[in-house]
Amino acid sequence: MTGRDAVGEKFQAMGARVHVGLFGQRPKRRRWDGLRVVRRWSGPMLVDVKRDERGEFFDVRHGRDVRVRVLDVRPRDRHLLLEAAYAPGSRQAESRFLCGRDERSWFVAAIPESAGATTVQAAKDALKPREVWDAIAEFGVRPEDRDKRWTKAFLRQGEWFFIPRPAMEVSEGNLVRNEPIRRGAGKPHWCQFLYREDGEAVYVHSHYPSGVTAEEYAALPDSQRRMHGWRQMFRDATVYVKGSIRHADHDTIWLPFWHKVVMNTETQAEAMSQVAFLD
Repeated sequence: MTGRDAVGEKFQAMGARVHVGLFGQRPKRRRWDGLRVVRRWSGPMLVDVKRDERGEFFDVRHGRDVRVRVLDVRPRDRHLLLEAAYAPGSRQAESRFLCGRDERSWFVAAIPESAGATTVQAAKDALKPREVWDAIAEFGVRPEDRDKRWTKAFLRQGEWFFIPRPAMEVSEGNLVRNEPIRRGAGKPHWCQFLYREDGEAVYVHSHYPSGVTAEEYAALPDSQRRMHGWRQMFRDATVYVKGSIRHADHDTIWLPFWHKVVMNTETQAEAMSQVAFLD
């Protein structure tokens, strides 16, 4: 069995389809609808979740000097850990991606290289930021419950964790309504009520998903500044939300009181170093 066949067998074990090929290759006999659901770069490797007439599938592309393998697969959990191992002597660290099913869609998450994760569980743990671990300890969440989307310590929707702050009060004049939070060019999560502290004001556009400062915006050519779709947002702010939190790929959640918003650690991975926390 070739390495490519072994990868395909393990994706199949968790109920997913995958195409593995070199850059420049295209899957044969597929009708493309142009939808790119997920894109994650890791040096000379690219992992997408794409869609054809049969539904979603993983598309893994890599350079000739990269070996792709699955380190761990959990079929019942519908998750696996994918590794890009570079040629001997390469200065790049091995990169790992958690691939799996979250509610209604397949996803890919880059794992911080510093975690050294070799199992699905270690990858899930590595995606939890320090504030989430502190909340798990504070609220006494059992170890076997730490991967649930709903716990006493947090609620999770995709890459966002919402940590309860029941005693927090915010005056009506300081909150905003129906505000998006998003990471880079990802689909926004819409928050019914939002309150922010600090953060840097930036201008965001589909061509500049991580945002540009006021000075950078002023330096852009007139043709770019006149483009339709610019929106002012805040980068790296401390954010609190309550009410309904909606997203196209996730079930809506309801927060009856304020919760602090914390993003997972994916942006600490080298593959995601250019993606900012935007709200």
